[in-house]
Amino acid sequence: MSILLDLLSWVLLLAGGGIAIVAGYGVVRLPDVYTRMHAASMLDSLGALCVFLGLALQTGMTLMTLKLGIAYSFLLLTTAVAAHILGKSAIKSGLEPLSGPMVGSVARPNVGQEADAG
Repeated sequence: MSILLDLLSWVLLLAGGGIAIVAGYGVVRLPDVYTRMHAASMLDSLGALCVFLGLALQTGMTLMTLKLGIAYSFLLLTTAVAAHILGKSAIKSGLEPLSGPMVGSVARPNVGQEADAG
């Protein structure tokens, strides 16, 4: 049974690490603040959940597991507040989400309105 718990724990830890790498790549590569916020929140919700569950399996049913749960709850609350503040300030400053067809890996803003600029 111990080997099974260790195996499941390591699978969760590796999955959390993989999600962190993908989310970090998304924060660097995505074109605007709204999609970057999505990538960062994916890391904070799913990636951290996998890591915290993997660590909880390693510690067993101890006080440390309760502390991990409290830390994860705090992380979820602060992530939601931070994403809300970032989104609201981006809207207030006039940033609009990029839309339109994707060219390569970057969306072209205001497609079809290039003639109006001149």
